[in-house]
Amino acid sequence: MRRTLLAAIACTLVCAAPASAAKSVTWMPGFAAPGTPAKLNRVGVLKIGPASARNVLVLVPGTSAGAAYFAPFARTFVSRAKGWQVWAVERRENQLEDQSMLDAAKQGKANGQQLFDYYLGYLANPAITNHFKLIPDADVGYARQWGMRVEVEDLHRVIAAARKGGRRVVLGGHSLGGSIITAYATWDFKGRAGVRDLAGLVYIDGGSSPKPVTAAEARQSLQKLQSGSPWLAFGGITAPFAGLFNATGSLGALIDPNAPSIGQASSLIPANLKPPVPATNLGQYGYALDTQTSPPALAAAQAHLGHLAATGDPRGWDQAGELTPIKRYAEMFSGAGLTGVDGTAWYHPLRLTIDAGAVADGNRNAAQRVLGVRATHGDEVDVPIYAFAAALGGSRVLTAARALARQSHLPRRDLTLVDRHTTYAHNDPAGAFPRNDFLSRLLTFIRRVDRAGARSS
Repeated sequence: MRRTLLAAIACTLVCAAPASAAKSVTWMPGFAAPGTPAKLNRVGVLKIGPASARNVLVLVPGTSAGAAYFAPFARTFVSRAKGWQVWAVERRENQLEDQSMLDAAKQGKANGQQLFDYYLGYLANPAITNHFKLIPDADVGYARQWGMRVEVEDLHRVIAAARKGGRRVVLGGHSLGGSIITAYATWDFKGRAGVRDLAGLVYIDGGSSPKPVTAAEARQSLQKLQSGSPWLAFGGITAPFAGLFNATGSLGALIDPNAPSIGQASSLIPANLKPPVPATNLGQYGYALDTQTSPPALAAAQAHLGHLAATGDPRGWDQAGELTPIKRYAEMFSGAGLTGVDGTAWYHPLRLTIDAGAVADGNRNAAQRVLGVRATHGDEVDVPIYAFAAALGGSRVLTAARALARQSHLPRRDLTLVDRHTTYAHNDPAGAFPRNDFLSRLLTFIRRVDRAGARSS
């Protein structure tokens, strides 16, 4: 009976995607980063939508996020935007992830307890011998070089592939992805600005601060990086554990939503993520990431999800009319329906975050010389811009977009600014359904891009 149930759930997770949706990431050759093993010099894309589309929306995830994060949103987008395909970027660092037990659980070959034990439970139970292996920092020292240059050069190859056959490309980024797309648009590719490859830019609660870090701050950050871990500690949680908590929690919430929470019963899950009453797997997951109960340090992982059910033992989850359905959110981070990928990045290169501080809306500065950042064409961004501000980025997102448009003398009609910082959490733009202000305005924006392309052709 248990095996039959898991098989049925696996079919739900894997078979529900439309025919136009990819089931896995497509990898292509990336930038030959100094010191990096050749097998890791690759960049991936998750393609969703018709291959015949004449327009491609390339989406860059933020800090500690992966391509699958965009999958539910992308499926909705391509269903409403005819002639468009989405390419969600899977950064090179995600090749280091061991997706084997996640894939087994998605296929109904492992249950929630086996999933948890493989990635986390073994840390408290030495009797578990088949388990995930941590990667020593000493084995991946080359990742200290995975900064903005490597990211932009990898992205350059993605965009070149997306443009084949004369397709138009709009480049979008969430959170840190906003800094990355500004870096790309203003990057100096042998005297040519990256924006020449693009038909538009979309900022999703992210962007580049017009003010750079100082050269001294940049040097200090590099010195600390050389003596520390190559990876960022997301929300203060060392790599890869933030990713493991989210990947196992989200998939566990889907494959066995109503069972007593495995995470809540474990000493491995931080106490500030646990409900005060017994909860289900779904209830535990929602409690840890909803705006009202999730700790402030995890603001970058939050959405408006609802609250614990008022009754039940254990307590389930009540969406309570909030923006983002909890199961859709779990799909974003688990990579439900996909093989070999989830929506988190277990290992996020700290160098990439350091370098983002020097992008400065594409204006040359002293920190760029220290860090090797070549985002210098900030006065040439002459494509339509759409910026959506949510709770984490707030007014800074709109300020950065205005500054970029102003210095490039972009006509006001080509700048779309939407402020929802009081009603949308950081991840609601990608998760909200069926009502989604970000998506509604994006559809209007791409119609403008379509008209501009028609006039120029």
